[in-house]
Amino acid sequence: MAKVVVIAGMSGAGRSVAADALEDSGWFIVDNLPAELVSTIGNLAVSDGQDYEKVGLVIGGYTDEMSDQVELLRSTVDDFTLVFLEASKETIITRFKATKRKHPLASDKPLSDAIAEEKINLQGARAVADLVIDTSQLNPYQLKDRITEQISDSKLNDGTNLKISLLSFGFKNGLPRDVDLMFDVRFMPNPYWVPELKELTGLQDIIQQYVTKPDVSKKFMTQLEEMLITLLPAYVKEGKSYLTVAIGCTGGKHRSVSVAELISKKLKEANWESVVRHRDIEKR
Repeated sequence: MAKVVVIAGMSGAGRSVAADALEDSGWFIVDNLPAELVSTIGNLAVSDGQDYEKVGLVIGGYTDEMSDQVELLRSTVDDFTLVFLEASKETIITRFKATKRKHPLASDKPLSDAIAEEKINLQGARAVADLVIDTSQLNPYQLKDRITEQISDSKLNDGTNLKISLLSFGFKNGLPRDVDLMFDVRFMPNPYWVPELKELTGLQDIIQQYVTKPDVSKKFMTQLEEMLITLLPAYVKEGKSYLTVAIGCTGGKHRSVSVAELISKKLKEANWESVVRHRDIEKR
């Protein structure tokens, strides 16, 4: 059975980088595809007689037909994923200025207005996406890793396709935007204020033990584990393919990292595999 991934999103958000990541992993890629041809080309690529097992279609530009075409293809392909890439206006402006490329809608208007218009035009496609990735804080190498992590062939969790990501972050560095569930663990004791612990991270046992020692921390961890293990089968039943759980503390180095690591271990014990990412662990 062929696997089809459609990559859509804002200009400057990293569609070409995502396509390169898939191509490097052995996917057959059709880049810069007009939206009105998505269904036709997709069905042709997976039709009888074709040898393509993994097909990636990268939509270039936008039309009003994009959402209709994507949903038409979704209805005829068993293993289908729509990935939508976005980034903040400030990030996209910086990227276009750095590369000296011209935004496709900026021929008769300022770049900021073109970005705003494109964002509105793409709302329908974003709304039906299986996976939304905000690339604002990702460099090309990090985006490639993210695509490779989340768009894979492996069947996880007893044969289901639910891909679980646990993301630690620091509130002082801004909220992550592409998440489904978010938890604030700033109530836990902060190792930052303990001189001998300050330079360590939540990857280390001593930090994990420190932040989970109070009764309130233990109770929270138990309830979070139980809630996730209760919800995951329900998400699978509803056909959800990707679930990102964000866990935040002040700096993203100690408490959130500890919780993400510990929750990942508990999920594994319950036969749910997850990918753990620590967005801010290297930041000061």
